[in-house]
Amino acid sequence: MSTDAKHPPAASGPLDDLRVLEISTMMAGPYAATLLGDLGADVLKIESHYGDESRHVGPERDGERSAFLSLNRSKRDIVLDLRRPDAREVFARLVETADVVITNVREPALSRLGLDYEEVRRHRHDIIWIGVTAFGADGPYAGWPGIDFLIQGYAGLLALNGEPDGPPVRVTIPLIDTLTSVLVTTAALAAVHSRAATGEGQRIDVSLLDALVHAQAAGLGSYLVTGDETPRTGNRSLYFAPSGIYGTKDGKSVVITCPSERFFEKLCSALDADWVRDPRFENIERRLENEDALDSAIEKRCRSFDSDELLERLIAADVLSAPLNEVGDVVADPQILHNRMIVTTEHEKLGPLSVTGVPIHFAGTPASVRQPPPLQGQHTEEVLAELGYRPEKIAELVRDGAAATSTELENSE
Repeated sequence: MSTDAKHPPAASGPLDDLRVLEISTMMAGPYAATLLGDLGADVLKIESHYGDESRHVGPERDGERSAFLSLNRSKRDIVLDLRRPDAREVFARLVETADVVITNVREPALSRLGLDYEEVRRHRHDIIWIGVTAFGADGPYAGWPGIDFLIQGYAGLLALNGEPDGPPVRVTIPLIDTLTSVLVTTAALAAVHSRAATGEGQRIDVSLLDALVHAQAAGLGSYLVTGDETPRTGNRSLYFAPSGIYGTKDGKSVVITCPSERFFEKLCSALDADWVRDPRFENIERRLENEDALDSAIEKRCRSFDSDELLERLIAADVLSAPLNEVGDVVADPQILHNRMIVTTEHEKLGPLSVTGVPIHFAGTPASVRQPPPLQGQHTEEVLAELGYRPEKIAELVRDGAAATSTELENSE
């Protein structure tokens, strides 16, 4: 799909002939590029001498931060100071070889560094350019800074999350960043498909705000259709009961939910309880009216079992149930390991490094974690050589500060 001088060491995958340039920081942009890399694309991450912000936050191991390591596998890394003309020339050459550019740099820096769509398009007319923002490329909030937590406030998720009589509680994982990254990936693939038919690239804008509004279709739909505002329900369901977290004899907890009469009957059978005959619990409406009493009865019965014994009973009876796993349990879970969602890669500096795997399983063109998270500037010389720069010119670019290698950056610390 692109010109020559673009392929790294061979890797097969559904996107093996795609090159992506990523100039972004933290999560929504970088993680989209990571997924494209997992699917086989040659992803080149372009950093400044300061680097991606995620290199400076989170727990540290031998100078490398977990935030960056967890989000930036399956890509190569080059350091350019795009304020310098020589670096801008390198960037122009890179764009000529690329299919997709992903950036979350905000204006006015976006235009000042020559990263805006019109400027990038000068180097390749059919480029697919994807800009990631917090609120949108234009409109009343355009240009405002924003992160996952703020978007949860704007799009109503904070108001929905938490116990009914408690304060709003943020969703701890960066869910909106993750949703946005998946939409960026979807957009890139749709645009590549369109370009194959029309020969035209295009500008694409994706925002965190739109991603969360899109994800809240059900809740917002209820308000738009009926005017009803969805209340906070904690671990309970607004539409059926029981649904919650219940303690066990060994001090652990299990998750149980029953969205239909059939599943409630299975729960009663698994726990040797006659709740189906209790008029308070005879149907979904009555169970919702008597939810406190029902939860109390289930909790009492659950506390007569250890968690493993209880889960074995519930699963054997086809009850919707789950353990309340801690993070350590998750990375050792047999199904998660079977699905290859925790994999080990060989990091240049840290050695064996475990990262999350690829959630899409192809039978014919397998996706995989193709490269470890890169050191900052690890592939600068390699990529510049691919672009036709001779060793003496590469040394000059590094000496003048237009580019940097991982060795040079480490020695300057």
